[in-house]
Amino acid sequence: MNAPKDFNDRMLSLGLARVSEAAAMASARLIGHGDEKAADQAAVNAMREQLNKLDIQGVVVIGEGERDEAPMLYIGEEVGNGEGPAVDIALDPLEGTTLTAKDMPNALTVIAMGPRGSMLHAPDVYMDKLAIGPGYRQGVVTMDMSPAERVSALAAAKGCSTENITVCVLERPRHETMIEELRSTGCAIRLITDGDVAGVMHCAESTTGIDMYMGSGGAPEGVLAAAALKCMGGQMYGKLLFRNDDEKARAKKAGISNLDRVYTRDDMVMQDVIFAATGVTDGSIVPGIRREVGYLTAETILMRSKTGSVRRMSYRNPVK
Repeated sequence: MNAPKDFNDRMLSLGLARVSEAAAMASARLIGHGDEKAADQAAVNAMREQLNKLDIQGVVVIGEGERDEAPMLYIGEEVGNGEGPAVDIALDPLEGTTLTAKDMPNALTVIAMGPRGSMLHAPDVYMDKLAIGPGYRQGVVTMDMSPAERVSALAAAKGCSTENITVCVLERPRHETMIEELRSTGCAIRLITDGDVAGVMHCAESTTGIDMYMGSGGAPEGVLAAAALKCMGGQMYGKLLFRNDDEKARAKKAGISNLDRVYTRDDMVMQDVIFAATGVTDGSIVPGIRREVGYLTAETILMRSKTGSVRRMSYRNPVK
């Protein structure tokens, strides 16, 4: 029996970028065509095909859903050619299916990879999320604070007025009370319709002008966002939210015993990871797929938490 191979993040990172690029290019032909399922399926097929070319023994820990509801890239599915290191994979083949179908900004293909056991196996439930960018002392904002207290605390740490803080929030009816409280502080609010992995990443990207992300969204996307912040820097907290006993049972099945735990970024992503995201539609982090006669060009952000390196790549590919 061969000894287990080490997770060589440097060598695997370019392969991960290829996986992300393939999914983005496959879904690009469906941008603006109004068919969310077809766009998602195109991305899933392409991502799985590329993953199976990598020298890894991969297991999908954050994927398209439970095995009985997702035929491909389901949680627990084994991917790769079985030759390399044992790795965990968290992915969203198309983060923003609605954004893609409607040709709206910030649709991405997203994937993270780390050694086996490196990422939280988050159940498919909601998570209350809070994130800020790098450069602040640990705990400057916490889950225990009210939304208004978080804005005040971050403004004090930044040395500015609350009116100079911008908070990114997913536009949902469940957030109306929180938005009202945030408005009372005088802060600016960037409302997004979908895509909260990108929403969290915005905090760590200075060019976006966003200081903080808060609100509830999918727990699997929370782990993906934590993987991005592990590379980019920044703080993130998450607490699982349960609407019924079935969702609690789902969490227990995923190995979670403390249902009230507040997870930090490093609780969700426990070891060094690599992360790739490719733009499908134009966004604040990466441009979308560009079409020219005979070519498609994809822009990818590729990051390694071990070194803190962020690489931006342009891939121009002839189309037949």
